Amino acid sequence: MDSGITSARARGFANIAGALLLSACVSSSDQRISRNDYLAIETALSRDISTLASEEFAGRRPGTLGEAYTLKFIEDSLKSAGYVSGTNDPANPWRAPVELVSTTPSSYRVELQVGRRRYLVPAAESAGFTTRKRSLVEKAPMVFVGRLAEEVAGEDVLGRVAVILSDPGKSPARRDILFEKGAVAIITVVDTEDDIWDVSAAYSSEKLILPSEENGALSAFVTASAMSGALGKNRWEGLLASEQGSDFSPSELPALATVEANSIRREVRSNNLIGLLPGKQPGSGAILLLAHWDHFGECGQEGDKDRLCNGAVDNASGVAVMLELARRLAKNGPFDRDIYVLGTTAEESGLLGVKAFVDQPPIPLESIIAAFNFDTVAVAPRGTNVGFVGEGQTVLDAPVIEAIEKSGRLIGNRSLADLFLQRQDGWILLQKGVPAVAITSAMGDDQVLNRFLDLRYHKANDEPEVVELGGAIEDLLLHERLISRLANVRTYSVPAN
Repeated sequence: MDSGITSARARGFANIAGALLLSACVSSSDQRISRNDYLAIETALSRDISTLASEEFAGRRPGTLGEAYTLKFIEDSLKSAGYVSGTNDPANPWRAPVELVSTTPSSYRVELQVGRRRYLVPAAESAGFTTRKRSLVEKAPMVFVGRLAEEVAGEDVLGRVAVILSDPGKSPARRDILFEKGAVAIITVVDTEDDIWDVSAAYSSEKLILPSEENGALSAFVTASAMSGALGKNRWEGLLASEQGSDFSPSELPALATVEANSIRREVRSNNLIGLLPGKQPGSGAILLLAHWDHFGECGQEGDKDRLCNGAVDNASGVAVMLELARRLAKNGPFDRDIYVLGTTAEESGLLGVKAFVDQPPIPLESIIAAFNFDTVAVAPRGTNVGFVGEGQTVLDAPVIEAIEKSGRLIGNRSLADLFLQRQDGWILLQKGVPAVAITSAMGDDQVLNRFLDLRYHKANDEPEVVELGGAIEDLLLHERLISRLANVRTYSVPAN
């Protein structure tokens, strides 16, 4: 292991040692926690993160043996704390099946025909992708739309291959819009062969999707020089010049496109895991704790000595905090309201597990009065400000802000927290009207978060030895106090919409 990682580990152990020296009595304005209690939480989190991010769990990729180990560990942990199955499905106790499709690109071709001349775009200057086993469009008319999408009339692209100009960060949304308007394929024009290489690296690995979301979209990428070679330099440069004008509109091209892409497909059966701590007053609502358990398995580069992405911070730490919080709530209970604990699958593939959860929830979604997501939590030291992801989106603002203030902590960079609103499982719940938030020190400070993102995010060195537990423990205690209040009808009445 290189010296950089060794130094990081040394810093991690030093931070933990410092936390222990300070924790003879950890206090806030409304609670004091003993050193022994602090140590017990720290020990539990370290143990669970080390287990979930161990070599044996193999990176927790959905549909693998690592998933089986992970789900058993979560289930056993909740059972031992007094939880029961929360699936409300006797045929599937604890595990709610999530059917996925794995698709890996295998081959493609892009051919442009102008008059009688056919131009097969070289592999170095093109790429093509579909989620289906085979997608083929033959000799379809082409229309140049540049950087337009919403402004394009449906009749301009219906049944045609739309040609767009690459616009990083915006092109994916434009492709979605144009496919919805009836384009049979989309060719995105990039600048250079290096861009083709980057696209291939980004799209060529295995992808997991929900069958309900599969649209079989046929996407191709070609270089500007390839388009120039096929259409002619003058015509292509004229199109680029016209695209700069304020009166630009889609332009039909004197060319036909044949685009083919093939992929290797297989079905993958995965699972969400759902536990329940029953409340004393049925019908008074439920609180949901959730964290995604999945990661990537192997994700390092070919030839790397260590290719296993253990996912200690992302998201063994979130699962560990959720489990320890669940244990502590069980000891403090029973509460009036039900408490559900949800471990979601395939978050890394596009929040797929939580999408499956809202499609077939074990209870009516409107009965969930609050949901708390735990994701990538073990990066901040003690004393870090709190990131409030979801502030301003739900009726939870007042109780959350009050709990933060009573804990003696401050809300951190709100702009930073807002950046992650749509990138975590809680977003899907919000779209269904469930009050869902993430309260985390990991997103309360730019420098703290960026250090993790730059050095370990989705990399093989996201390992248990370098997690930072100080902020995560403070977050756990904050949630414990807040949820204990929300879970009782005497101390929290659900506001009317």
